[in-house]
Amino acid sequence: MSQAPRVGGAGVAALVILVLAGCDAMPGRPKPAERPLMPSQITAFPVLYGRHCAGCHGAEGRLGAARPLNDPVYLALAPPDRLRKIIAEGVPGTAMPAFAAEVGGALSEAQIDAVVREMVARWARPAEVTGGLPPYDAEAAIATGSGPGDPRRGQAVYGDACARCHGADGTGGEKGGSVVDATYLALVSDQALRTAVIAGRTDLGKPDWREDIPGQPLTPRQISDVVAWLVSQRRPVEGRPVPATGTNRTRP
Repeated sequence: MSQAPRVGGAGVAALVILVLAGCDAMPGRPKPAERPLMPSQITAFPVLYGRHCAGCHGAEGRLGAARPLNDPVYLALAPPDRLRKIIAEGVPGTAMPAFAAEVGGALSEAQIDAVVREMVARWARPAEVTGGLPPYDAEAAIATGSGPGDPRRGQAVYGDACARCHGADGTGGEKGGSVVDATYLALVSDQALRTAVIAGRTDLGKPDWREDIPGQPLTPRQISDVVAWLVSQRRPVEGRPVPATGTNRTRP
């Protein structure tokens, strides 16, 4: 009775390769280039932005609940490394989560880089931002001598620059909502308030610092002062601690 020929280790390996290659070529099986990407492999901006950003910042970077990112003033203020830090680390105590995979988020470093790169490429329009920009954050304001702000002076700035839209006491007017609402102030950081004063919300008709007082841009000192007044309006909200002044300065 004849015996089946023995197959050595090399032969077994070759046989396995042939079988796998045959499976890969089975009718109906997609080729490697046609197979869906793993979530961590996706770097296409429309997909990443749509899945992770649009819910808060708007489908086209505008008209969302959070700050518009399709905003040349904001993108001129916040350099790419700051944008990357915000996306990767989030802002503790606010609604902005951390997206970096290393801290439990959904995005790899390459994906965060892709989001920042495409935001700037698509939405930064330097020609629309003329003249000098005010200091972006509190540290920069202090370094240039325009901070920290004074709430008492800030109340007067608010009256000149903001009251016509948000009401004399900040509780809302014909053109703008309340800026002293306790829940709102408990959800946003100092930097979010400063950014709103400087960059406005042009998608909602809120002008930037150049038009808050028609024909008279706010000075860096006035910006720091009105932000200090807004911060001073924070009140306790049940279930949420009052954000500490001077922290969370990297929110968009």
